[in-house]
Amino acid sequence: MGKKKVLISHCEIPQPALDLLKEKYECIICPELPAPTRQQVLDRLPGVDAIFWWGKGSLDKEFLDKAGSSLKVLALMSAGYNHVDVTEVKARGIKLGNTPNVLDAAVADQAVLLALAAGRRMQEGRQQILDNQWDIARPQWLLGQQLKDSVVGIVGLGGIGQAISKRLRAFEISKLLYTGHKPKPEATTYSAEFVSLDTLLRESDYVLIACPLNSETRSMFNEGAFSKMKPNSILVNISRGETGQIFAAGLDVMYPEPLPPDHKLLSLNNCVIVPHLGSATLKTRTDMAMLTARNIIAGLEGTPLPAPL
Repeated sequence: MGKKKVLISHCEIPQPALDLLKEKYECIICPELPAPTRQQVLDRLPGVDAIFWWGKGSLDKEFLDKAGSSLKVLALMSAGYNHVDVTEVKARGIKLGNTPNVLDAAVADQAVLLALAAGRRMQEGRQQILDNQWDIARPQWLLGQQLKDSVVGIVGLGGIGQAISKRLRAFEISKLLYTGHKPKPEATTYSAEFVSLDTLLRESDYVLIACPLNSETRSMFNEGAFSKMKPNSILVNISRGETGQIFAAGLDVMYPEPLPPDHKLLSLNNCVIVPHLGSATLKTRTDMAMLTARNIIAGLEGTPLPAPL
């Protein structure tokens, strides 16, 4: 009997995870860059025993039908799973795993980085340097705002929200607010106060979104939500899922204008949009890949997945 087959959805998966899987299984790696098309992945699915999935493509009934009855394990190299038909996967008896908690620190670092960069208008300053318009002789030129003494609101105090809260303590903020389904006991560690979303929006100088995309959060941030925020408040979105869908219009960081009319970034009313890569550190992506590989090995060997869904 030949080796079991594992489909790897991207050729740039960190090598340690690939090496671990290649020791035991035949690995079918999608070679296309920047990423394979859905059809290219579908064509490789028949007969595989496990799938190592990196990407946001929909893992739905069509996808599972194409894989057929040989598929035993679906392992996601991500914390989010809103792109997966979980009900259909489990109905077929397929083991499903993801990579929760692994990326909390990296995403929290990025959230604080974005808050600082937006508050201090770093992108505008960089553009001024590139345009040779550095004008520090003016005492009120390019003034921003700081985290010290500010009110910070976090939407979603899960693992990432708590990691952000831990980092914010070093910045001497005046108050930390959070909102969600209910108060969390962990909040006392960070002196965080549970409030309604409306209160958080009205009082916060910085609003950080750290909740997953689901039916409740879809389009949570719309014109009505923005109208409740302070005119100079900063919004940072590091939420999981198809992040733009949490908004009426997708955006990741907001801060006040003015900006040059030919500014390189997209604008929405009086805000600009800055993309981010929350888990993009070598250690985090390697740890995610290794956990994904271990989920596959456990599933194919008949042992409990280290990170099951």
